[in-house]
Amino acid sequence: MLDLSKIPIEPGCYLYKDKNNMIIYIGKAKNLKKRVTSYFTKEDLDPKTRALVENISSIDFIVTKNELEALLLENNLIKKHKPRYNIIFKDSKEYSYLSLTKEAFPRLFILREKPKDYQIAFGPFTSAEKRDNLLKYINKYFKLRTCKTLPKTPCIRYHIGQCSAPCINKISKEEYLQTIETISSLLKGKTEDVLKSLKERMEFFSKENNFESALVLRDQINAIDYLSLKQNVEKTKTYNQDLVNYILHKNKAYFVIFNISKGILVNKREYTLDVFEEETILDDFILDKYLEKKESLEIILPYLPEQSTIDYFKKKNKKIKLIVPKTGEKKELLDFAYKNIEIKFLENTFALEELKNALSLKEIPKVIECFDISHLSGKFTVGSMVQFKEGRENKKEYRRFKIKSFEGNNDFLAIEEIVKRRYLRLLKEGKDFPDLIVIDGGKGQLSSAKKAIDSLNLYKKVNLISLAKKEEEIFLEDNLIPLKLSRKSKALKLLQRIRDETHRFAITYNRLLRKKDIRK
Repeated sequence: MLDLSKIPIEPGCYLYKDKNNMIIYIGKAKNLKKRVTSYFTKEDLDPKTRALVENISSIDFIVTKNELEALLLENNLIKKHKPRYNIIFKDSKEYSYLSLTKEAFPRLFILREKPKDYQIAFGPFTSAEKRDNLLKYINKYFKLRTCKTLPKTPCIRYHIGQCSAPCINKISKEEYLQTIETISSLLKGKTEDVLKSLKERMEFFSKENNFESALVLRDQINAIDYLSLKQNVEKTKTYNQDLVNYILHKNKAYFVIFNISKGILVNKREYTLDVFEEETILDDFILDKYLEKKESLEIILPYLPEQSTIDYFKKKNKKIKLIVPKTGEKKELLDFAYKNIEIKFLENTFALEELKNALSLKEIPKVIECFDISHLSGKFTVGSMVQFKEGRENKKEYRRFKIKSFEGNNDFLAIEEIVKRRYLRLLKEGKDFPDLIVIDGGKGQLSSAKKAIDSLNLYKKVNLISLAKKEEEIFLEDNLIPLKLSRKSKALKLLQRIRDETHRFAITYNRLLRKKDIRK
C-alpha cells in the first residue's frame, strides 16, 4: 500500500516507479499532494491511466519554488529518463529563447532553436504568452528598434514614443548600447544591479532638470518587477555539477545529492546515515561518494571539509572542484536542496516540535485528532474527526458522525455531541487518547468541546485547543487571549493542514447524505 501522507503540498515534480524501481511516469503539479492523490481517488480513469496506477510501486518527488520551475524540471527529467507512460514528443520539444542581434544598433528577437555558442541568448521560456509580453515590454519601455533594416525616415513607433529612432540619430550609438547592456543584465537576472543603475541615472537627470529623461527611467523602474526571469532548475552551462546538502537531527544525517548535467537537473539521490561524529560527517560522505570519481565535476557544498580532507582530495582526484557559495544562484540551489530534505524527511518532525513549544505541552503531540461540523442551512448536519499520527494522515482512524441529539443549525451543540461520543467510546474500549485535540472554530466551539471533555472527567488527560479560520487564531482552554503564530510557522501550517483535511472529510459526508436524499 502506497503511503501518500508523505507527499507535500508544495509545487514540484512527482516520479512514479515500478517494482523494479524504474521511473515509469514523471509529472508536475502546483500542489503535489493534490495531484498525486487524484490518481488514487478518481473512479473514472481512462485505460492508460488505470494501467499506470496499477504499475506504481513507489513515489518520489522533487520540490521546486514555483510552477515554472516544476515545468522546466519535468521537461528535463522526461528527456533524461524517457518514462514509458510519458508522451515523448517526436521533435524533442525545446522552449524558445530571446536573443540579441550583433548589429550596430542591436534588436531583440525570438530564437526558436537551442542557441549556438556564438549567439547571445536568454531563456528558455516555457510560456509563449509570457515571452511575447516580455519582448513587447522591453521594446516599449527601453525603446529598441524592431525594423530589420534602418529606414531613412522614422517609423510610426517613433511617433508614438516606442522607438528611440537611431535611424535619424535621435539617440547616439553609445547611449543605445548602454540600453542594450541594461537589458542584457536584466535578462541574466541581475535585477538589483539594473535597478541601482537606473535609480542613479534618474537622480542625475532630475538634478540636471532633465525631467523628460528622468520620467522614462522612472517608468522602467516601476515596471521592472514584471521581469521575473530567474529560474533555478535550468541554467545554460558546459560542465557538470553535484549539489550536496544535509540536515543533522537526533543522531541521523539526511543527505541529498542533485546531479546537474550542463545546467540541467537530471537526478536526485537520498541517503540516511547514523551519525557517530558530527564534525566529520560531511568529510566522510564526500570521500565515500567522490574520491573514485573519474569525470570532471564541480561539487557545491554548504561548507568546506577539513583542510586535510581537501589536501587528500587534491592529491587523489584533481578533476573534482569543491565550491561553497555565499550568495547568488549556487547558494539558492543549496537552499533548494535543504528544503527538499526538510520536506521529505523532517518537515513534520520540526512542525511537531515547534507546536509543542508554542502550546507549552509536556510532550510532542504525536497523535492529533481534529473535529469539524458541516451542514446545509441546518440540514444534513454531520460531524467529522480525522487523526494525524507523527504529522501524517492516519485514515484508518477517521470517523464521521450523524448528529443525533437535535435537528437544525447549532455548531456548538454538534461539537459537544461528537466530541463526547468519540471519547466515551475510547473510554469504554480502554484505548489511548490523543496527545492533542483540535476543534475547527473559535472560542464558542472550544467551550462546547471542553464541556464534553469535563462531562467525561478527562480534563487532565487531554490537551484541547481550537483554530479559528478567519485570523488563524489558536484558542487555549485557560487563556482569554488567543495565540497567533507567524504565517510562516511550520506548527501553524501543520494545524491548518489538519483542520483543512477535517473540513474536507466533513463536507464529503454532508454531500453524500444529500445525494442519497435526492435519489430517495
